[in-house]
Amino acid sequence: MGLTITAKDMFNQVKKMPSKERIKFFALIATNAFRENDFTDEQVFGNLKNDTFTAEESAQYLEISMPTFRRHVQSGKLIPKTVVGRSQFFATGDLQRFKQELD
Repeated sequence: MGLTITAKDMFNQVKKMPSKERIKFFALIATNAFRENDFTDEQVFGNLKNDTFTAEESAQYLEISMPTFRRHVQSGKLIPKTVVGRSQFFATGDLQRFKQELD
């Protein structure tokens, strides 16, 4: 017969754990508990294939700071698809390829 534990009971047990064990416990949760939610870029951005991102959106997607993003643009590693006034827009496909290069 299976053991049933409530969320409150689990919380109380976690509070009693030594600090190092709590860190291990939460690391296990973070890496294993939600694996079914690991989506591919295609699953998340498939409907945005022909869209563009602003510079800020692009930096967020690439998980880099704006100064780092601007350096990549200035060096020619990233080229805007469209420029409207001072605003630059970047193709999602170009960003996906660049992100793979960063990883």
